[in-house]
Amino acid sequence: MVSYAARKRKNSITMGLCTAAALFGIMWLLLILVVLVWEGFSGLSLAVFTEITPSMGSVGGGLLNAIIGSIMMTVVAVLVGAPLGVLAGTYMAEYGRYNKLTNVVRFINDILLSAPSIVIGLFIYEVLVAPFGGFSGWAGAAALAVIVIPVVVRTTEDMLLLVPGQLREAATALGLPRSIVIKQVAYKAAITGIVTGVLLAVARVSGETAPLLFTALSNNFLSLDMGQPIASLPVVIYNFTKTPDENMQQLAWTGALLITFTVLAMSISARALSTRKKK
Repeated sequence: MVSYAARKRKNSITMGLCTAAALFGIMWLLLILVVLVWEGFSGLSLAVFTEITPSMGSVGGGLLNAIIGSIMMTVVAVLVGAPLGVLAGTYMAEYGRYNKLTNVVRFINDILLSAPSIVIGLFIYEVLVAPFGGFSGWAGAAALAVIVIPVVVRTTEDMLLLVPGQLREAATALGLPRSIVIKQVAYKAAITGIVTGVLLAVARVSGETAPLLFTALSNNFLSLDMGQPIASLPVVIYNFTKTPDENMQQLAWTGALLITFTVLAMSISARALSTRKKK
C-alpha cells in the first residue's frame, strides 16, 4: 500500500507539472496579445473606420469596406444558420431523442464541427461559385452559415436536454400540445444557453479566412452588392500581410486587433450568459 507521504508527494509533482503547463500556455497567449496590441494600437485612428483600403504604395487609408463586408456576410450567415441550427437541435432533443435518425444527424454534425473551414469553402465554391460564374458575398455568407449551423445545433440540443423533464410533464398535464410546451417551457428555460451558442458561432466565423478566399474573394472598393465580390476583414488582413508595403502591414495589424477584441468581447459575453444560466 502506498503511504500517505508518497501519495502527497506524487500529488504535489502532478499539480506542479499541470500548473507549469498552464502558465506556459498563458505566457504565449499574453505574449501574442501584447504584440498585437503594441503593433495594432499604433495604427488605430478614425480613418480606419471611415476610409476604404488603400492601393499599393499609397499613404493612409482604412478598413471601412472590409469591416462593412464582414458585418454583412456574418449577419446573413447568422440569420440563415442560427434558425436552422435551433430547429435541428430542437428536433434532436425534443422529437427524435431516441430515433436512429438523430444519431446519424448528431454524427454528421460532429464531423461538420471538426471539418476544416477550407473544405467548406471548396464545397461552396463548387456549389455556388463555379456554376454561377463568379465570386459573391452571398457565396461567402453561405460558407459562413455552414460553419454556424453545427455549432448552434450542438448547443441547442445540449441546452434543451438540460431542461428538467418534470417541467415538460407538468405542462403536458395541463393539456398543452408538445409545440406549445417546447415554445413556452423548454425554450424559455434554455434561451440563455441557445443565445450563448449563437454568440460562440459568430465568434468562430468572425475570423475565418479560407472559406472567403474561395467564395467572396475581395475587392478594394466599398460595395453593398452581395452579388459581387466583397471585401472582408480576415481576407484583407491575409492579403496585406503578404505585401512589402508598410502602410498595408500596419492596417493588417490594426485589423487583427479589431477582430481579436471583437471575438474576445463575444466570448466574454457568451461566458457571462453561461454563468448566469448556471446560477
